[in-house]
Amino acid sequence: MVNVGIIGAGRIGQVHMNSILTRVPNAKIKAVADPFLSEEADKKAKAAGAEYTTKDYKDILADKDIDAVIICSSTDTHSPISIEAIKAGKHVFCEKPIDHDVDKIKEVIKTLEGTGLKYQVGFNRRFDHNFEAAQRAVVNGKIGAPHIIKITSRDPEPPSAEYVKVSGGMFLDMTIHDFDMVRFLAGCDAEEVYVQAANLVDPEIGKAGDVDTAIITLKMENGALAVIDNSRQAVYGYDQRAEVFGSKGMVAIKNDSDSTAVISNEDGVTGEKPQFFFLERYMDAYGKEMVQFIDAIENDTETPLGVEDGLKPVLMGLAAKKSVEEGRPVKISEIEF
Repeated sequence: MVNVGIIGAGRIGQVHMNSILTRVPNAKIKAVADPFLSEEADKKAKAAGAEYTTKDYKDILADKDIDAVIICSSTDTHSPISIEAIKAGKHVFCEKPIDHDVDKIKEVIKTLEGTGLKYQVGFNRRFDHNFEAAQRAVVNGKIGAPHIIKITSRDPEPPSAEYVKVSGGMFLDMTIHDFDMVRFLAGCDAEEVYVQAANLVDPEIGKAGDVDTAIITLKMENGALAVIDNSRQAVYGYDQRAEVFGSKGMVAIKNDSDSTAVISNEDGVTGEKPQFFFLERYMDAYGKEMVQFIDAIENDTETPLGVEDGLKPVLMGLAAKKSVEEGRPVKISEIEF
């Protein structure tokens, strides 16, 4: 049995509480920490089996009975808490991104070296049944060598300008998942990023210094070309699709909906809209990623997404920001070195 401490009791923290309670029989939540712990969050933590709650995450790091921590706190705390947790001898699951600063991520990597501790980054989309099926088709040679990868990722509604100001920008907050997915589907890293971006959804996002609409093209190390299209607002729901075209064929995945029912009558042919947001679409994926993290601890195996997998999408996101600022293609090596 792996005893877990959860740091951050907000929306994602509560998702992981539920996953452990319902999907991970070989793990137990011992404690939950949050400096702004509400009465409601406290009740949910206790209902999920937590023995105690605290407003100071250091109580979790000092608890010798806790084997692993799940970091769901604000992004600016991810790398420092990761380092503290590793030094305290805890396995770490960290929500994305580890940090927006490459040097701080590399400090986490250095701290982890030689410890034998497990570290997993929370890119949950890799565990979605649709994306898993697409990646298996590529790995098993069903479509030959990948030539073109297309990813569509559009949110149902834009975030507030206040959120945008502290998020790191669309490329490090939203597109970072798509950067990880390009690596997952291509089976390699990106070499170059070029972006065309605009503010077409909400002028307040532009005033906050960010973009809300983008077309991103990438050159991958294996020669494949990739295209990501992002929008902060798709009025019909959460639009999450992908296609890999290769030398021997193509694999494509569609959106999930609440049902596959299609009504055909004199008014036309209509079906369900995509599920509304990530909690509907990816709840199963959150459970699967937690199962694999705990299994890696118990069986002393590699986690499916290590700390290096947390670094690469950040490099891509920073290259994307530089591409918008300078209006040119940017090589990943310009960011990494």
